[in-house]
Amino acid sequence: MKELTKGEEQVMQVIWNIGQGFANEIMAAFPEPKPAYNTVLTVIKILEQKGFVKHETFCRAHRYYPAVSKEDYSHHFLGSVVERYFNNSYLDLVSAFAKKENFSIEELEDMKKAIDEAIASERK
Repeated sequence: MKELTKGEEQVMQVIWNIGQGFANEIMAAFPEPKPAYNTVLTVIKILEQKGFVKHETFCRAHRYYPAVSKEDYSHHFLGSVVERYFNNSYLDLVSAFAKKENFSIEELEDMKKAIDEAIASERK
């Protein structure tokens, strides 16, 4: 899976948030200041070429929808960051955040609980 550019990711965030939509609906979902309509259409075409977006045709209008889920992309992207910057070690990633951030005991306990739940669901 390819990585998204910043502009592509902004368009994908909107499409993921609305689930599906025609170009005017996608434009309406952008926060202000909105990008140019033609720019968004160009990015959507690129996203289709990359396999991130598909469309259904109604008369002459296209309704766009994600071909890749936000969850799948975020897992891929995080894995890529861990590989490039943290020697392919999630422990190194967590350690870097733990050293930089001042986590509260409650936040650390929540993280441990999330990890324990993930491990439990993997074992099922």
